[in-house]
Amino acid sequence: MAKAPKYFVLDTNVLLHDAGALTAFADNTVILPLRVLEELDRFKAESNELGRNARRAIRTLDGLRSGGHLNDGVPLAEGGTLRVVVAAPLPAEIGLDTGKSDNRIIGAAYALKQKGERVIFVTKDINARIKADAIGVVSQDFEHAKVHFDELFAGWRPVTVPAGTVDEFYAQKFWVPGDVDLAPNEFVRLEDETNPKHSALGRFDSAQGKVLPLAADRNSAWSIRPRSAEQRMALDLLLEDGIQLVTLVGQAGTGKTLLALAAALQMALRASKYEKILVTRPIMPLGRDIGYLPGSMEDKISHWMLPIFDNLTYLLSSRLSPRKETANDLLSKGLIELEALTYIRGRSIADQFVIVDEAQNLTPHEIKTIVSRAGEGSKMVLTGDPYQIDNPYLDSSSNGLTYAADRLKDSPITGHITLTHSERSPLASLAAEKL
Repeated sequence: MAKAPKYFVLDTNVLLHDAGALTAFADNTVILPLRVLEELDRFKAESNELGRNARRAIRTLDGLRSGGHLNDGVPLAEGGTLRVVVAAPLPAEIGLDTGKSDNRIIGAAYALKQKGERVIFVTKDINARIKADAIGVVSQDFEHAKVHFDELFAGWRPVTVPAGTVDEFYAQKFWVPGDVDLAPNEFVRLEDETNPKHSALGRFDSAQGKVLPLAADRNSAWSIRPRSAEQRMALDLLLEDGIQLVTLVGQAGTGKTLLALAAALQMALRASKYEKILVTRPIMPLGRDIGYLPGSMEDKISHWMLPIFDNLTYLLSSRLSPRKETANDLLSKGLIELEALTYIRGRSIADQFVIVDEAQNLTPHEIKTIVSRAGEGSKMVLTGDPYQIDNPYLDSSSNGLTYAADRLKDSPITGHITLTHSERSPLASLAAEKL
């Protein structure tokens, strides 16, 4: 006996998160309450990612009208059906304020449930999911571009090997993994089965099918030396010419931004492999707007770039750098450029070392938009801490940083490392672990 079809009622935030969500539900029926269209109309004039997704969703809906009347249901290319419905208000005894948009959208799902349909309310809003569940409506997050963070590719693994293998690796300068299935550029810590402390570190070269030792000349950058094996692996990726995209995931104090900036200074200023360094990060204040700050665009951006300035000041200090320039000197010469992420869209970035800091606050679509800006000769580094997300509709599993790390792990021109040990200070380590 065939199962009854499913009805997926979408909240507005699902389309604002991913305008392509209409096509993500296979051969089921997608329901859009009319209230969702009104909210899309409210967002469509914005110049940010929400506005772009709203406009794209509206254009998609307009195109679907050629397939019939939206209230009767129109076919989707993937085999499902889309309907736009006028939601009946929730019964007064339920106690939810029917003047609120979320509750009116939940009302559409509730009405279908009362008719005996298999209905699922899909929303990025945690509280809306709780309210739906409280009145008996099945609810879920939109998981089309979701990666389980607890299962995220770490970028390296320990492998126990027979006695003598580690010594052979040092002598022959390679190890053939055999039946160990490794991703391109994945690191391996070979551990002697008789003495796990007798070990060797290497990176898998997928073209040769071998694990090769880490290059000795990548053991430091701009006088910064790694303090852990994880940082050593991260630096190897950052300084490797053939790797065009590096993702670094880790909690505060693990050295993500400092290592990325040190590698950028090394590659651009000392090795002259890039024309300049471009550093950008999403602007995520409480109001999501830098327009209320005084001054020019550069003045406004500088407030949000203070963490970058802190790291640059440290790296350019006299004990680490023979150069006499300050961070402001390098900015005025055009060797370093600080850019608000809003203005990256549409650019073609060639011959630059690009660092996208705090990338955990970006959606998968935003990450795609940024990475696709890379031109010939550029290298991109995405850094962030998925446990510190300021975007209300993202979490450790749905943000663009973890999505990129997972989806791109099989490419030979990308590399990833998850950093787990805080190296900033004993206090920072304690806070990361206990608080």
